[in-house]
Amino acid sequence: MSHQSTLIESDIAAYLQAQENKSFLRFLTCGSVDDGKSTLIGRLLYDSKLIFEDQLSALEADSKKMGTQGEGFDFALLVDGLAAEREQGITIDVAYRFFSTDKRKFIVADTPGHEQYTRNMATGASTADVAVILIDARKGILTQTRRHSYIVSLLGIRHVVVAINKMDLVDFSEETFNEIDAAYRAFADQLGFASVTSIPMSALQGVNVIRGGSDATAWYQGPGLLEMLEDVDVEEARVERAFRLPVQWVNRPNLDFRGFSGTVAGGVVKMGDEIIAMPSGSRSKVARIVTASGDLDEAQAGQAVTLTLADEIDISRGDVICGGQAPSLISDQFAAHILWMSEDAMLPGRQYYMKVHNKLVSASISDLKHKVNVNTLEQQAGKTLELNEVGVCNLSLDQQIAYDPYKENRQTGSFILIDRRTNETIGVGMLDFSLRRAQNVVWQEMKVDQEARANLKHQKPAVLWFTGLSGSGKSTIANLVEQKLYDRGRHTTTLDGDNVRHGLNKDLGFTDADRVENIRRVGEAAKLMVDAGLLVLVSFISPFISERRLARRLVDDGEFIEVFVNTPLELCESRDPKGLYKKARAGEIKNFTGIDSAYEAPEAPEIEIKTADLSAEEAADQIIAYLDARGYLSATR
Repeated sequence: MSHQSTLIESDIAAYLQAQENKSFLRFLTCGSVDDGKSTLIGRLLYDSKLIFEDQLSALEADSKKMGTQGEGFDFALLVDGLAAEREQGITIDVAYRFFSTDKRKFIVADTPGHEQYTRNMATGASTADVAVILIDARKGILTQTRRHSYIVSLLGIRHVVVAINKMDLVDFSEETFNEIDAAYRAFADQLGFASVTSIPMSALQGVNVIRGGSDATAWYQGPGLLEMLEDVDVEEARVERAFRLPVQWVNRPNLDFRGFSGTVAGGVVKMGDEIIAMPSGSRSKVARIVTASGDLDEAQAGQAVTLTLADEIDISRGDVICGGQAPSLISDQFAAHILWMSEDAMLPGRQYYMKVHNKLVSASISDLKHKVNVNTLEQQAGKTLELNEVGVCNLSLDQQIAYDPYKENRQTGSFILIDRRTNETIGVGMLDFSLRRAQNVVWQEMKVDQEARANLKHQKPAVLWFTGLSGSGKSTIANLVEQKLYDRGRHTTTLDGDNVRHGLNKDLGFTDADRVENIRRVGEAAKLMVDAGLLVLVSFISPFISERRLARRLVDDGEFIEVFVNTPLELCESRDPKGLYKKARAGEIKNFTGIDSAYEAPEAPEIEIKTADLSAEEAADQIIAYLDARGYLSATR
C-alpha cells in the first residue's frame, strides 16, 4: 500500500505506537438499488491509495471486460466479487473491507439495495456504528431508502451520513441537493438519530469522497465523507454503559484454571471489581483479566477477555457477568421489535429457537401488536409478518434470560429467531422491555398434584393426539377408543376440532396463523386435563409439525401419544362426509388442508393407523392394545 506517514522516516517507534492505538470504526453503505454503494467504497479505497498494484491491474482488466464505465475504472468491481453480482450489476451479499488512515481503522460493510436481500443489509448493519445512506440525486428518496433508514434506526445506529450521490448527473445542482436533504431530514426526525450529515457527492468522479471543498460543489462548505468518518465519536457511549460480559465459553484447560471468556459488551471492568452473574444473581470479585498477550489491569467494551473470579460460582455459557452495582434485568416475556427475514410468514404461537448473547432458548411470538409502515412509520394492524416487514410483538420464552433493553445495550438486547426444522435464521429482533406480568405471575404449588389425581383414577394420564386429513376417520376412531376406555372404567375426555370451534376457539378462522393459535390453545387445554389425571383424546387435523411438537413439549415424556390416521387424500376426498372437499375444489373454501393448504405428516408417530387396510373398530383395538402394553390402563402407576 502507498499509505504513508511522515513519522515512518522520523520516528518509526512512535509511528508503530500510533498505529496500534488508533480508534476503530465500523460503518456500512446502504440505500436503494444502483445508488452507487459499491462504487463509493471502491472510490474510497482507490483515492486513499489503499489498493495493491496487482489489485489495480485486476480492476483494469475486469473493468474492460465487464465494467460499465467504458475505458475508465468500474470501482464497484472492487467489492462486488460474486459472479452473479458482476453479471447483474447489483450487490447480493454483504462485502466487508478493512482499511486504515492515519487517524483511524475502518471496517466497511457494502450491503445490497435490492428488497429481496434486505436480510443481508440488516446483517451488515447489526455491528455498524455509522450508516452511510446513499441517494441517487436523480431519483430522490425511494421506499428502500426509507426501509434501510428505519432498519438502521431500529438496530441502534445513531450517526447517519446521507451521501447524495451522482450529483454530476444533475449538474451539481445546489437546489436538488437542498430538496433531497430537507425531505430526508423531515423523515429522519421521527427516527431519533443523534446526527445526520448530508454530503453532495459523485462517487464515480471522487467529488467530496475523501475531502470536501471540491470546485464542483463550491456552494458546499462541509467535510468530505472520509473526513467525517475519521472525526465522528462513537467510543465514549460504549465505555459509559454498565459493565456487561456475555459468557461465550467456560474456559477449563486444566484443574487449576476456570475462567469465563467473552467480548465485553459495555462498560469497563478492573481487577478486584465486584461482579454479579445473571440470571443466577451469584456474586464474586474479579481475580484476573486474562488475554492471549497477558493479563490486564482493566478491560473495556470491544475487548475479548477471560475473567477469573475469587469464588467458585456457577456460571454457564449464555449467562451475563455484570458490574456488581448495575445488574442486568431478567425475564421470560418481552415486548420486542422484529424484522422478519423469511419468505414463510411469521405465525403467532409457533415455536422458534431464539439466540440471545450466546444463549439458545425456545420462544414463541404470543402476539403481534402491530406492524410498522416503513414509508410513513404508521402503525398497522396485522396477524402475521411477511418478508422484510417490521412488527412490534410479545415474546414468550421457556426460561428466564438476562438482558438489557436494546436502546441501552445492542449486544445484550438483540436476538435472532431460528426455524426449528431448517435452522435458517428467519428474524432479527430488539428487546424493548419486559412484560410486567413476567414479574407478577408466580407458579402456585398445589398439595394435590397430578400423581395423586392419577392414582385416584387408577390410570396413567396422557394425550392421545389424533392427526390426519379431513375425512381420514380421526373423530370416528377417537370416539370408538373413548367408548372402549369408558367400558373399562377409565376416566377420559375428548377435544374434537369441530366441537372446540363452537366455544374456546370460535373466534378463529382457518388461515395458517389461526390454525397455529387453534392448536396452541388446545394443547394448553389438554395439558390441564392431563394434570387432572385424565386420558385426553384430541382429534384435530393439526397440519403443522411445529404445533404438534409444541403440544408434545407441554407435557412430560411418555404423556403424549401421536396417532397418525394415515388416509390417502383420494380416499378422504371420496368419503367427503361434510362435502368440504367438493367446496374446496370449487374455490368456495379457502385454506383447506390438502387442497390449498399444506399438511405436514408426522415423522415418527407413536401409532400409525392406515385406514385403507383397517376398519375403524380394528384401529380402535390397535390403540387400546398400545395403551395396555405400556401401562396406561394399569390399576396402579
